[in-house]
Amino acid sequence: MRVVWVNGCFDVLHRGHIELFKYARTFGDYLVVGVDTDERVKESKGPLRPFNNLEDRITLLGAIKYINETRVFDSDSELKTQILLSEAEVIVVGSDYKDRNIIGSHLVEEVRFFDRIENYSTTKILVGLQ
Repeated sequence: MRVVWVNGCFDVLHRGHIELFKYARTFGDYLVVGVDTDERVKESKGPLRPFNNLEDRITLLGAIKYINETRVFDSDSELKTQILLSEAEVIVVGSDYKDRNIIGSHLVEEVRFFDRIENYSTTKILVGLQ
């Protein structure tokens, strides 16, 4: 069984996320999605985030047919640990990470890049609510 890893905060799910999970699943038989804790999201996105708490985000992710398992992490170190424990062989990240350090990339056989779908962004969705 080939395991694929994707991670993020997945605060407000949208079509772009679904397409990411669908794409990631094409590289393996089992998709594990790592989810940032609420505290980690606040650190990276600001004090008004996350919009949805961790429990709600995990519940929504669990209802998506492409996802087999979710794992929570609260630091870069824990992210690496969870990737290792998942036994992932592939990490899928957004194409905007092509020239950036990808945490855990040294733990897998390959990294695949997903071309984001234009105009789909949780930040843009939430800014539109203001």
